[in-house]
Amino acid sequence: MSSPVAARLAEKTVRRLGFGTMRLTGPGIWGPPTNEENALAVLRAAVSAGVQHIDTADAYGPHVAEELICKALHPYADDLLIATKGGFTRHGPGRWVPCGSPAYLRQCVELSLRRLNVEAIDLYYLHRIDPNIPIADQVGELDRMRVEGKIKALGLSKVDVRQVEEAIKTAPIAAIQNAFSISNREALPIIQWCEQNDTAFVAYAPLEAGKRLASSLSTTEALEELLAFSPVVFPIPGTSSVQHLEENLKAGRR
Repeated sequence: MSSPVAARLAEKTVRRLGFGTMRLTGPGIWGPPTNEENALAVLRAAVSAGVQHIDTADAYGPHVAEELICKALHPYADDLLIATKGGFTRHGPGRWVPCGSPAYLRQCVELSLRRLNVEAIDLYYLHRIDPNIPIADQVGELDRMRVEGKIKALGLSKVDVRQVEEAIKTAPIAAIQNAFSISNREALPIIQWCEQNDTAFVAYAPLEAGKRLASSLSTTEALEELLAFSPVVFPIPGTSSVQHLEENLKAGRR
């Protein structure tokens, strides 16, 4: 089974194999990387190798990954799509607390605009739905910022079909980002929904965050299997190693 190398994501057509930046920060996704020059080199190598989709979040560091992206890649190429997220507070290594207050989400967007040094964010995800606040309030505030021209397209992260269908009553959703790998198929219902509704599915942890793959496949073969699974799937493997980056990017090019 074959699928196109590139496809529509938000308002751009990009190569489907992207790059996730979470692993460029310190231990526990907290603080700066041990070697900043290496992190910058990985980002530059990704774009030089043809990556057109960089995924990040204000919670990575926090703020560290967005700042690294700006330092490494600004001014950005016209064909580069940068996606970021908001809706978490961070209180230490490995600690993530959802906060979907509309005022907080507005602050998240404004600060991401500043750190990335852009006038509008290509794709902005609600990083996690806050169970204590109506979905309509959270998505509605982000949609207001879309109408204001600060966000080009909206996405949702780690959601189920029910939550997506609730969200689209308030605003158009261009992408869903959930975990998906050759051994983690919990996202199958939402991928099917994306196929039926012309929505991109961005697969985080496609290589299981560095854990041993539950098969004899190489990382390249595992990524190729995900690319072949559906044309709506956009894997975003992350790494802090240029060597591992080069291995990952072999997927779909043989």
